[in-house]
Amino acid sequence: MAARLEDRQGGAQEESDFVLWESNAIAQYLASKRPEFGLLPKDERARLDVARWQFWDLAHWGPACAAFAFEYVVKPALGIGAPDPAAIERAREPFHAVARVLDGQLRGRRYVTADALTLADFSLGAAMNLAEMAHYPTEPYAEIRRWHASLLALPAWKKTLAQAAPPSAAAAA
Repeated sequence: MAARLEDRQGGAQEESDFVLWESNAIAQYLASKRPEFGLLPKDERARLDVARWQFWDLAHWGPACAAFAFEYVVKPALGIGAPDPAAIERAREPFHAVARVLDGQLRGRRYVTADALTLADFSLGAAMNLAEMAHYPTEPYAEIRRWHASLLALPAWKKTLAQAAPPSAAAAA
């Protein structure tokens, strides 16, 4: 029996007769298989808090970041034009609205839901991998910048970014 775990691009890993797709669902499944890592808390309320922030990421944080990523990263990479100043300006207020929420959540916490790293950090932190290239306007958000720096300092995060870097970027690093 093999579960088929598929990412959004259709890649799959078989483990049993269960087919699961969507990155956050796959992450929860894998974290539940290794509870000793604590990425998905055993306590029900703490676990639901992690899920809440994963949902918030998909509904709010990801789309707010995507507008900047499209203009500053995707368009140049695909050669489909320069960043559109009007689109960037329209994206600013929605970004700031959600950034204020995340910054407030991080105040007094090391990570998104507590002082322990969870899947919520991985879900929300993934968009931050493009923060510099995409010119996210994070200057007013000290807590987001602190949290992002703590993620970047994680050995596993560093290793993943190095493995995911385009060959030219890896050579320059």
